Amino acid sequence: MVDIRLASEVPLFDIVADSTEPKHLVTPGSLITKETGFMRGHGTYMQEDCLYASVAGVVERVNQLISVRPLKSRYHGEIGDVVIGRITEVSQKRWKLDTNARLDSVLLLQSVNLPGGELRRRSAEDELSMRQYLKEGDLVSAEVQNIFNDGALSLHTRSMKYGKLSQGCLVKVSPSLIRRQKTHFHNLPCGASIIMGNNGFVWICPTLHEDTAGGFVQNLETVPQADRQAISRLRNCVAALAQCKMMIYDTSIMHAYDASINAGFEIKDLLLPDRITEIALMVRKQFEMEKE
Repeated sequence: MVDIRLASEVPLFDIVADSTEPKHLVTPGSLITKETGFMRGHGTYMQEDCLYASVAGVVERVNQLISVRPLKSRYHGEIGDVVIGRITEVSQKRWKLDTNARLDSVLLLQSVNLPGGELRRRSAEDELSMRQYLKEGDLVSAEVQNIFNDGALSLHTRSMKYGKLSQGCLVKVSPSLIRRQKTHFHNLPCGASIIMGNNGFVWICPTLHEDTAGGFVQNLETVPQADRQAISRLRNCVAALAQCKMMIYDTSIMHAYDASINAGFEIKDLLLPDRITEIALMVRKQFEMEKE
């Protein structure tokens, strides 16, 4: 059996998930304002009493401060952000993680819950056992606790919902596409859970349950085929939304998931460029119908 697909004209459209997304985009050298009295922020420069953009991005104004947030850049963390990182080094009383930031993030031994959620002073024995808890290559969900003077992030996993990740799929997207929400942990109705890190790392896994092991115990049981298929379809939906520069959050992901099923697309079809465009069109149409 041969799959033959004919090329067709794809309508041009501006993919915008909803009206709350920023639309004031500028390119390097664009004039932002000729008015005086504004303070120059990041991504801008002054020339002949006019304010210009030095990067491509979205103009943001806070009182009299005008700055340009780049559309594509390294992750700049804020306190309270949910992040997903990969352990790159185990050193004295701390782990270093790759969190898609300019510098490696730091997870101190005193900033994690010990196995079983035990709360006590960390000892030399705990320091010797660090590699048993987390080692190089492990994926970890954490929260930004502090920002050092050099811009590196200090993380913590003191809540039971944070900790080592296992049996799932990691998708890397631009941090600017992750919508900031009240919670970044979602149990989706399709039978999978998703963690959307503010740093652009999205983790898709079987449905999460309450963990009382302090975030270090990995569940290595066999994942049912139906769950694996749901995870694979969600992964391709997230990648499709990212490729079309659409905001990624639980609602947009589920719209893309439902649209792919209603259209009869197989999981592998979601990797094709024309299918990706069709999914984006259907998601956009769904948002427009909800507005009405």
